[in-house]
Amino acid sequence: MADGTPPPGDDPVGPAPAVRPFLVTAGRVVPSATGRPMPVETQVVATAEGLAALDLLSFEQHDIVAACRQPQSIAEIAARLRLHLNVVRVLAEDLRAEGRLTVHVPSADAVHDSSVLRRVIDGLRAIPDSRGVLRDTD
Repeated sequence: MADGTPPPGDDPVGPAPAVRPFLVTAGRVVPSATGRPMPVETQVVATAEGLAALDLLSFEQHDIVAACRQPQSIAEIAARLRLHLNVVRVLAEDLRAEGRLTVHVPSADAVHDSSVLRRVIDGLRAIPDSRGVLRDTD
């Protein structure tokens, strides 16, 4: 618009959540008894019990379990549901403890494997830009 405000319905991010993250997690910021948060690449998948109990879960828990019909990483869930990463970590740990999610934490050796990073970089370089031009290698 002329005054610099975006036209209605043109908000790419969407409205801000009405509930603050600390209310969703009851003020908890540490998702597990170990005190260490789940890595963002942790894969999460819903259990049969979790899918059967969808109607009994809070809004956010329902959305997480429903999104995890297929394996998802903690980062993917947070992005898809537009929830804070630590909120997803705390709720995923709660759902795991209740038997509603299965959590697969990747091996520390796989996370620090430089060949994986090299393959990711090579794969990204193989994607042409909007003009169809491949990126130069260095």
